[in-house]
Amino acid sequence: MRIMRILSFTTLYPNSAQPIHGVFVENRLRQLAATGEVELRVVAPVPWFPPIGRWAGRYGMYVNAPRREVRHGLSVEHPRYPLVPKIGMTIAPTLLALSQRATVARIIREGYDFDLLDAHYFYPDGVAAALLGHWFNKPVVITGRGTDLSQIPAFSLPRRQIQWAAAHAAGMITVCQALKDSLVGLGVAEDRVTVLRNGVDLQSFRRLSDAERTAAREKYGLSGFALGSVGHLIERKGHHLVIEALSKLPGTQLCIAGAGPEHHRLMALAQTQGVADRVRLLGVLPHSDLPRLYGALDALVLASSREGWANVLLESMACGTPVVASRIWGTPEVVSEPAAGILMPERSGAGVAAGVKALMAAMPSRDATRAYAERFSWDATTEGQLSLFRTIIAQRSQAVP
Repeated sequence: MRIMRILSFTTLYPNSAQPIHGVFVENRLRQLAATGEVELRVVAPVPWFPPIGRWAGRYGMYVNAPRREVRHGLSVEHPRYPLVPKIGMTIAPTLLALSQRATVARIIREGYDFDLLDAHYFYPDGVAAALLGHWFNKPVVITGRGTDLSQIPAFSLPRRQIQWAAAHAAGMITVCQALKDSLVGLGVAEDRVTVLRNGVDLQSFRRLSDAERTAAREKYGLSGFALGSVGHLIERKGHHLVIEALSKLPGTQLCIAGAGPEHHRLMALAQTQGVADRVRLLGVLPHSDLPRLYGALDALVLASSREGWANVLLESMACGTPVVASRIWGTPEVVSEPAAGILMPERSGAGVAAGVKALMAAMPSRDATRAYAERFSWDATTEGQLSLFRTIIAQRSQAVP
């Protein structure tokens, strides 16, 4: 069987300066490359805008990204693309596509004449990829992952651009059924969308031994019932709701892993709620450190207002730690049995507390939670991608005289 040449295109991808940015895309591509059935290269553009005024600090997040690097054996390029603050949303796909046209042309000229363009995130990445596919006469597959289909279509021009890209894509993937339903609601035929949920690395995320768990709890200063909340410190992740819930959960401790603009607000909230002595803000943890954190916890809480398919849920479960999560988008597809955890009755501090109490009253064994997570290896997702790519490439070759 001929090895397929794939060019993946996404702005959601880690680099050496931002090692956890879009790590969920990298994880999926690593599993795909490991099959040996594809040759894979990645174009992961990094935004650029003039480092002036109040935007200078934000620019600093991206300026240190290398132009090229090799990550886990994959060749990754990080060409820059222009980002226009405030007004950039509606023109972002066009600017992204135009700025990357020369990069794609060079890659083909250098001998990597790829069979298929694999785009991640529908807007602006998928729309830009559809333009590139049109210009270079390449089939495009677009994966929808979250707010690109749950929120952005609420804006009229982006919605029309997403519909255009969907009409011109050779195939579409969503990471949960709820996002597929969103695409269908935009007029896309059901049989044109494949649901391929994210998986979890069951070797990296594993149950700790009793001794390892004891050591991990000592590292994080945990002695009582311990909750965790993982993600960027932004309002929609709901860390503040977990802090508010602590006042109704006496003796419960909380570790929050992440960084972001809500840091000081969360610290102040813990003080005003009288729970500061039970809250630890850990900052950003390397992805490789997360299994030890999950293993130290008694439960993970995800109180987000928006998620497509939240990887942290499966990562926690694979470590034997059940979850309490908000009932949004793909999350009910992840937390579907008692062994997985609980869906909170409402997204509020009181809802978090009620969910935690319900979980504490019927805690699954760590073995049962791990066993549940073992259903979600990457194997089915990887085979689904390979099957879709093979079909599209075969159809393409038959259509070309």
